[in-house]
Amino acid sequence: MQAYLSQSKREQLQDFMKRMGVLDKDLTENFILGSGKGGQKVNKTASCVQLIHGPSGISIKCQRGRSRELNRYYARKELCEQIEVRKLGVLSRRRQAADKIRRQKRRRSRRQKEKILVGKRKQSQKKVLRKRVNEDSE
Repeated sequence: MQAYLSQSKREQLQDFMKRMGVLDKDLTENFILGSGKGGQKVNKTASCVQLIHGPSGISIKCQRGRSRELNRYYARKELCEQIEVRKLGVLSRRRQAADKIRRQKRRRSRRQKEKILVGKRKQSQKKVLRKRVNEDSE
């Protein structure tokens, strides 16, 4: 893991792997021909990484980029995240982000909409009261 990764990212991954109890000797790593978008370059080179973690039985395939080194990094990171979810029973960061977006897109109930509109009316009344009084109109 050298070409595109900074030293700090490598160290963070190593720390994450230590915390989750993932050892390099427990991993079976295979490189598979890529597929999908990208044309000949992706389909000819074996840049897709498949990781199998023996103790947990988790299998990960990663083909985020064209670089084998970056795919190795992302596969290890994803493996650690899945083990974290299993061990700690917490939602992964990716799932938390997806849930947050889902909550943001969810339609509001009638009561919520009415409450928002009442607040907006109050604010508009405040602004009306802040306006200067025209002496000509009186």
